[in-house]
Amino acid sequence: MIVTLATALSLGETALKLGLICSLTVLALFLSYSMLNVCDLSTDGCFTLGAAVGAAVAVSGHPFLSIIAAMLAGICSGFVTGFLQTKMGVDSLLAGIIVNTGLYSINIAVMGGSSLINMNRTDTVFSMMKDVLADTPLKGRTDIIVALIAVAAVVAFLVVFLKTRLGLAIRATGNNADMVKSSSINPVFTTIIGLCIANSFTALSGCLLSQSQKSVDINIGQGMVTIALASLLIGGTILGKGGIFVRAVGMVLGSFVFRLVYTVALRFNMPAFMLKLVSSVIVILAISGPYLKRQWPQLKRRMTHKKGGI
Repeated sequence: MIVTLATALSLGETALKLGLICSLTVLALFLSYSMLNVCDLSTDGCFTLGAAVGAAVAVSGHPFLSIIAAMLAGICSGFVTGFLQTKMGVDSLLAGIIVNTGLYSINIAVMGGSSLINMNRTDTVFSMMKDVLADTPLKGRTDIIVALIAVAAVVAFLVVFLKTRLGLAIRATGNNADMVKSSSINPVFTTIIGLCIANSFTALSGCLLSQSQKSVDINIGQGMVTIALASLLIGGTILGKGGIFVRAVGMVLGSFVFRLVYTVALRFNMPAFMLKLVSSVIVILAISGPYLKRQWPQLKRRMTHKKGGI
């Protein structure tokens, strides 16, 4: 298939839009997984929760309030996950699975017992921004502008927050919880706060994606934890060293790269059922790539030695 310049630009624009929106979930994992050292598997359900709550509030006529409502719902999800881990003695992985399972029923309830919410006739933050940008050079780039504003706000928040006393305590909890406890810092509190903030970002991501697509399906968040993890690892490979700002930008770039590969796969008529395999392959490459790069000199010496022995 011949790809023209117009097609390439269209693919890049689609990948940028989806990459920016989904990078909010990647930034959530950056906080919970990289900073707090907690593997939160409730991401899929929380993403759908944000989408469902945001859609329900937007349909009622409050597009801006839908964002706040979605983030509050994400905070509640993060609180339950953190509470199970810290107060109920549930393993972090199992706590995420339990919350993710329970959220399926809650999401159906939020959506009024249906598995789909249609928002074609609903005002959203994207449609309102479209009116604002109607007579400007940015006309037609509404989705990207809204997503970019949200990502910039979240990155700015993380840069400032993680340098505060509470933010430093969260980072210290991820490094060594026992040391934090001996320093008179409550690791239970920092863990719950960290998960609440992270899940609010995930819910925001789901809310924006649903309003961008003008619909919500109960499976909108399926596989999101895999996508976010792959993007996280890719971002760490691109910009894994440096300050919080540099690493956060790396997460956004990682999300864009992942979505670009995904979009190209769709463009070349790959069957829909193969996309999950593509996600898995990207995760494997992102995880094993740095390791194989470190091992390559040793493997090269072994191969040279065997050839010399022959």
